[in-house]
Amino acid sequence: MRWKGRPKSSNIEDRRSMRTSGVGGLAGGGLRLLPMVFRFLGFKGTLLLIVGVLAYGLFTGTLGNMLYVLGLGGSPSSSVSTTSLNESPEEKELVEFVSVVLADTEQTWSNIFNENGESYQEPRLVLFRGVVRSACGTAQSAIGPFYCPSDQQIYLDLDFFDQLSNRFKAPGDFAQAYVIAHEVGHHIQTLMGISGKVHAARSKLSEIEANQLSVKQELQADCFAGIWANHANDQRQLLETGDIDEGLRAASAIGDDTLQKQSQGYVSPDSFTHGSSDQRMQWFTTGFETGDIARCNTFAND
Repeated sequence: MRWKGRPKSSNIEDRRSMRTSGVGGLAGGGLRLLPMVFRFLGFKGTLLLIVGVLAYGLFTGTLGNMLYVLGLGGSPSSSVSTTSLNESPEEKELVEFVSVVLADTEQTWSNIFNENGESYQEPRLVLFRGVVRSACGTAQSAIGPFYCPSDQQIYLDLDFFDQLSNRFKAPGDFAQAYVIAHEVGHHIQTLMGISGKVHAARSKLSEIEANQLSVKQELQADCFAGIWANHANDQRQLLETGDIDEGLRAASAIGDDTLQKQSQGYVSPDSFTHGSSDQRMQWFTTGFETGDIARCNTFAND
C-alpha cells in the first residue's frame, strides 16, 4: 500500500499504557456460595457474615464485587492502572499506519454520505494491550478487534496483526487494512440503523436463525470494506499490485469453516457467525468491484 506520508486520523485513542485487572473469575460463584455457607454457619452465622462482607465492600469501595460474590446482585469490577509505554520503532510505525488507514476510511465514507445528503459521524479507534473496557463490556484481546455500537468505537490490540500474519498466514499491510475497514463497516451499519434492527431481530430468533442473521451482518461489513478499497484505489491510488490478494487471503483465513477445521477438525455450518471463507471473499469482492453500497444488501432474501 502507498500509505506513507498520507493524512492521519485525529480519532485515535491510545490506551496501550493502561492495564485493566480484576476481569472475570467470579462468574456464577455467588449463586453457589451462600447455600454452602448457610449449611455450615446456620441462619445467624450467615447473616453476620453477610453484614461483615457488605461492610467491607462499603469500606473498600468494592461493594459491587461483594454483592456479586454473595449472589445478591452487582457485578465484578475491574481496576485500571497506568504503566510506561514501551514502544518499538516497528510498533510506532504500525500506529501511524492504522491512523492513515482510518483517515482514508473517513474520507471515503464522508464522500459517500455527502453524496446521499447525509453527514458522516466518524468513529474512534482505541488502541489497547491485553484487556480493555468498552461500553459493551470488558474484553480481552483474544477475541480480536471489535466494534462497540454503544460507544461507536473500534477496539484494536496491535498484537492481532502478528496473529494475522503468523497464525492465520495472511501477512501484508492490506490484510491489516482490511481488518480495520471491516470494523468501520460495522460502524456504517450502526449509522444506517442496520445494527439496531439486527439486534432486535436476533432476540426473537432461535440460536441457529440468530447465527444466520449475524453471518449476513458480518458479510455486509466485508462488502463495505470492499467499497472502501474501491474508493481508496480509484480516487487516491492507495493500493499496489497484490494488495487485493492480501485482503482476500485475510478474508479466507478468518472464515468460519477454515477456523473450525483448524480448531476442531470439522465444520458446523449452523454455528457460523461470520460466514465461510468463500462467502467472505465473495462479498469483499462485490464491494471492491462495484463500489456501490446498494450492492451490499446481504439481507436481500429476508
